[in-house]
Amino acid sequence: MESIESLNKKIASCKKCPRLSKYIRDVAKNKVRRFKDDRYYGKPLSGFGDVNAKLLIVGLAPAAHGGNRTGRMFTGDSSGDWIAKVMYKHGFASIPTSQRIDDGLILKNAYITAAVRCAPPQNKPTQEEMNTCFGYLEKEKEILKNITTVLCLGKIAYDATCKLYKIKPEKFGHNKLFRYDKIRILTSYHPSKQNTQTGRLTWAQWSAVFAKAKKLTMA
Repeated sequence: MESIESLNKKIASCKKCPRLSKYIRDVAKNKVRRFKDDRYYGKPLSGFGDVNAKLLIVGLAPAAHGGNRTGRMFTGDSSGDWIAKVMYKHGFASIPTSQRIDDGLILKNAYITAAVRCAPPQNKPTQEEMNTCFGYLEKEKEILKNITTVLCLGKIAYDATCKLYKIKPEKFGHNKLFRYDKIRILTSYHPSKQNTQTGRLTWAQWSAVFAKAKKLTMA
């Protein structure tokens, strides 16, 4: 059985997708003005959290100036703010913010990963890129033996999770729960600015998903 540390090293050195490898390096070199003094991570991102967790959270991919900059998924951007705040509220995180890789954030009974490990241009990975990256999700599933509930943030994450558990996808929607013999799959809109700033995803709706996830992992 491969260790999570060994897997994470493989992910960090991955260059299987030429388009994505070039993009994350270019973004790291040609920084946006607000982060011009930051040193970007600029490599594929592994998941992070509690390896004994019952809750697995699956996102789409790192953000170009969030995770790709900081070196940790959902860190240093608005989506990360929403994730950390709600996880702290429901007892899954030690602090309510996620700003830097050394900020002291510790996840409790939760592990965060993504369908794709490199930030894709326009947040749109190709199907080939998703297929290439899928093996890392499979390896995480093998290592994270206590997962009982998967929370999928967005349809791409949901489709990847269904593929992972060899389940036929059903109609995606917010705060939907699908129960199977060995796993419960919970779905949510992604906490992207496109959803949170337009009101498609409100804080109350977002918090309700994590309240449900907490009950599921305590059952």
